[in-house]
Amino acid sequence: MFMINLKSFLNLDFARDEEGSIALETMIIIPVLFWVYMAMFSIFDAYRQYALHQKAAYTIGDMVSRETAAIDNDYLDGMHALFDTMTRDPQDSTLRVSLVYYDAGSNTIKLDWSQTRGTLMPQLSEDDVTNIKGQLPNMVDAERVLLVETWANYEPPFKTGLERRVIDNFVFTRPRYAPQIVFDNAV
Repeated sequence: MFMINLKSFLNLDFARDEEGSIALETMIIIPVLFWVYMAMFSIFDAYRQYALHQKAAYTIGDMVSRETAAIDNDYLDGMHALFDTMTRDPQDSTLRVSLVYYDAGSNTIKLDWSQTRGTLMPQLSEDDVTNIKGQLPNMVDAERVLLVETWANYEPPFKTGLERRVIDNFVFTRPRYAPQIVFDNAV
């Protein structure tokens, strides 16, 4: 008896009627599509920021590596301003420029000088230099390498699951036209 009533109910036009279903589907799918669009935009923006920061770090490393005259505090302030301009980043950023060299006699990396602009990281110390030895290229005795390190806070444009993070870069460049880059602290 129940099966007969069920079959007659399913054969009715009511079971086959599809009016109004598009409105219901739209109400369900529109918020999901909107969230997916915002998530894709946030992920794209994060990749874009990472690429901008890396390109800016390489540019600064290349510029400093070509210097033949001593660089000073004003030069590094300008490099930090250039980094902020190139990344178009309103967040806090830090630029650390250091010159290290390899001592083959003791098989160690030593620090010539290090300067920092910004508040996220301190200057490089002798202890820090020993920790980054594995990140540096193979060097011959007394060869110098310029390190450019950058850090910047990144805040995603939308709250879609990406977290706030720090974008960091570690770039090394050999001096191009002079055997070493001199920092003039007197100015």
